[in-house]
Amino acid sequence: MHSPHDPFVRVRGAREHNLRDVDVDVPRDVLAVFTGVSGSGKSSLAFGTIYAEAQRRYFESVAPYARRLIHQVGAPKVGEITGLPPAVSLQQRRSAPTSRSSVGTVTTLSNSLRMLFSRAGTYPEGAERLDSDAFSPNTAAGACPQCHGLGRVHRTTEELLVPDPSLSIREGAIAAWPGAWQGKNLRDVLDALGHDVDRPWRELPQADRDWILFTDEQPVVTVHPVRDADRIQRPYQGTYMSARRHVMKTFSDSKSQTLRAKAERFLASTDCPACGGSRLRPEAMAVTFAGRTIADLAALPLSELATSLQDAADGADSEAARVLAADLLARIATITELGLGYLSPDRATPTLSAGELQRLRLATQLRSGLFGVVYVLDEPSAGLHPADTESLLTVLDRLKAAGNSVFVVEHHLDVMRHADWLVDVGPDAGEHGGQVLHSGPVAELEGVTGSATARFLFARERPAAREVRRPRGWLKVGPVTRHNLAGVTAEFPLGAFTAVTGVSGSGKSTLIGEVTDDLDGVGRLVCVDQKPIGRTPRSNLATYTGLFDVVRKVFAATDAARTRGYGVGRFSFNVAGGRCETCQGEGFVSVELLFLPSTYAPCPDCGGARYNPDTLEVTYRERNIAEVLDLTVEAAAEFFADTPAVARSLRTLLDVGLGYLRLGQPATELSGGEAQRIKLAGELQRIRRGHTLYLLDEPTTGLHPADVEVLMRQLHGLVDAGHSVVVVEHDMAVVAGADWVIDLGPGGGDEGGHVVAAGPPAAVAETKGSRTAPYLARALAGGR
Repeated sequence: MHSPHDPFVRVRGAREHNLRDVDVDVPRDVLAVFTGVSGSGKSSLAFGTIYAEAQRRYFESVAPYARRLIHQVGAPKVGEITGLPPAVSLQQRRSAPTSRSSVGTVTTLSNSLRMLFSRAGTYPEGAERLDSDAFSPNTAAGACPQCHGLGRVHRTTEELLVPDPSLSIREGAIAAWPGAWQGKNLRDVLDALGHDVDRPWRELPQADRDWILFTDEQPVVTVHPVRDADRIQRPYQGTYMSARRHVMKTFSDSKSQTLRAKAERFLASTDCPACGGSRLRPEAMAVTFAGRTIADLAALPLSELATSLQDAADGADSEAARVLAADLLARIATITELGLGYLSPDRATPTLSAGELQRLRLATQLRSGLFGVVYVLDEPSAGLHPADTESLLTVLDRLKAAGNSVFVVEHHLDVMRHADWLVDVGPDAGEHGGQVLHSGPVAELEGVTGSATARFLFARERPAAREVRRPRGWLKVGPVTRHNLAGVTAEFPLGAFTAVTGVSGSGKSTLIGEVTDDLDGVGRLVCVDQKPIGRTPRSNLATYTGLFDVVRKVFAATDAARTRGYGVGRFSFNVAGGRCETCQGEGFVSVELLFLPSTYAPCPDCGGARYNPDTLEVTYRERNIAEVLDLTVEAAAEFFADTPAVARSLRTLLDVGLGYLRLGQPATELSGGEAQRIKLAGELQRIRRGHTLYLLDEPTTGLHPADVEVLMRQLHGLVDAGHSVVVVEHDMAVVAGADWVIDLGPGGGDEGGHVVAAGPPAAVAETKGSRTAPYLARALAGGR
C-alpha cells in the first residue's frame, strides 16, 4: 500500500482500446509528456484512462442521479489508479462551434468588456445606465432587432434570381424556382394571373418583374393546366409564392442540406442596415469608453486593444474604470503570451484553427487559478510555429509552478525535450502498440531499443542532402488583398514540393486559399483540409472511403444471406431492416447530463455492434459485419487480400500511415490530421490523368516524426509522378525537405502579411528578419 503522500499517479492494469494490461507510474507536480507513433495508445492512456477515471470519480461524488448516468457512460478498463487528483482536460474538440461563438466568448473577455462599458462607459446625456447584458449581441436585451444579433442579413437581388434575362419564364428565367411540378405550378399560376410567361424576361415591365420576384402577397387562382394527350388534368387552386419568399423559406426552414445550399446560391450576405454589422441595439452603440464603442474595441487585435485600454486606464478618473481595465489587461496578457495577440475579440470561433482554439482555452485556464489538479492536454503545439512553441512552454511551466500536474500528449520534439518526465508508448500502432516502452526522465529514453521516438529525439546523423527539383513552370497568385494580406503576390513552382511557412496568423492559409483551378497552370486542384469527414458517429472511415459499399456486397453474396433473402441494404446501419432500432444503427446513444456536456454511451441493446441479432448471424470467413467493422485497416488488408476493390482502398490508407484505425471508427473520434489523411488516401486511390495541384493545410498535425516520414514519402511520390504539392507547414523537417519555401510574416496579424523570403530551403534559412530562418537552419544542420 502506498502512503497517502505518495507523489506518483500509479496506473495498474490499463486495458482501454489497444493498451495491453499497462502498469505505469507518473509523478505529480511535473510536466509529463506522453508520446509514441500515431495510434500507439498514448491518448488511450492519458485521456481514455487517467482523465476518464478522474471524470468518473467526479461524477461519483456528485449525486445518485449522476451515478446512474456514469453506469451508462462506462468506466475505463483499468485495474486501479492511485494518487489521482481531480483532472481538467483540454482536447482539440472536433465539434463545430456556432457563428455566435467568438474569441471574446471563449476567453470570457466579452464579459469583462461588457462590464467595463456598463460601469465605466460614457453615456449620452439623460440616458439610463445599461446592464452589462445590453452590450451582448447574444441576449434579447442587446441584440439588434433586425438581424437578431448576427450582424449580417441575407438579401437577394434580381441579378441573383434571374441570371439570364434573355430567357422567358417558360424557358426557366427564374433560376431560383424549384424544379419539377412545383416550378411548373408557379409558372402556371403566373400565367393564370395574366403575366406573359413567353416573353424574354428583360422585356417585361420593371413593376411586373419586381412583383414576380419580391412580392409578399400569396394570391390563390384557379389553374387550368395544359392537357397532355395521355393524361386528364383537372383544374386546381394554385397559390403563388414569390421567388424571394421561396428562397428565404427554403434557406430558413429546410432540413435538407442540399436544398439549403441551393437556396444560399441566390442569397447575398450583407452588413445589417440597422446596426451596420455591430450586432447591437442603438442604445448600446451610443455608449463609449475612451471615445470608442464596444464594437470598435472588440474589432481591435488583442495587442492593440491592450494598448488602448492601458492608455485609457492611465487617464481614467474613476476607480471602476481602472479596476475593470486592469482585469482585462491581465486576461489579454496571457493570450498574447501564447502568440495570439493578432486575434480580435469579435473573431468568430469557426474561423480559428484547432490549435488556436485550444491555446485560447489554455489561456483561460491560466487565469482560473486552480491548484492541485492534473491538466491533460492534447497536442497544445499543434499548428504552432517553432517561435510560438517557446511561449507555449513558458505557459505550461506557469501552470506547473501554480501547483498543478501537466500531462501532455505531444509529438513535438522541443516539448519532449522540455519535459520533466516522458512516457513513450509503442512500439508501433494499433495491435502492435499498447505497451509502455519507457516512463522516466527524458535522457534515459536514449538507451531504449525499439523506441521510434528515441531515433528522432537523439538524432545523431545529418539528414542526407537532397537534390532540389527544377520547376517546369510557375503559378502566379495575386495580388491578394484579404485579411492581413495587402497586395501580396507569390509564385509557386509547378512540378515541385512547396512549403508555405510563417508564425500563426501571418497569412499562410489566406494566401493558399487564393489558389483556384481558374489560374493558369493549375489543371486539376485538390484541397485536402482538416475538416471532419462527418459530424455524427454514423459517418465513419468505411463509409467515407466507399469501402463499405463493397463490403456489404460481399456479405450479401454469401449463401446465408441469399437463403434469407438479404440484399445489400440489410447490411447498412443507416436504414431500417438490418440495423439495431434502439440506437438507429449508431452503436451509441446520446446521454444528456444536467449542467455538463452530453456524452455518447454504447447502446444497451446491441452493445455498440449497430446491427440486430438476425443480421449478425450472417458471416463471411467466420466474421459477422460488426466484427469486420471492428477490424483495423491493417487486419482488414489481410482479411480482404483477394477482394481487389477493397484491397486497393486499404492499401492507400496503409500508405498514409492509418493502418491502426478501425474500419468502423466513428468520424467524431478522428483527429483533424487523421481526417485529412483519409481524404488524401481517397485522392491517392483515384486514377490520375494530367497535372494535379495538391493543397494541404498543415498535413503533419498530430503526427509522430516517424509517421511524418511515411506521409512525406507519399507526397514526394506525387511530385515525382509529375504533380505539384503545396503545404502550409510548421514542421521544419518537412520544410527542409521541400524544393521551394515561401515564408510569410514577419509576425502575426497586422505585423504579418508580407512575403519575407521565397526560394530553396538553404537560401530561406539565411534570410535576415525571418522568424522561420533560424529554426530551418537548425533542421538543415540535422537538429529537429
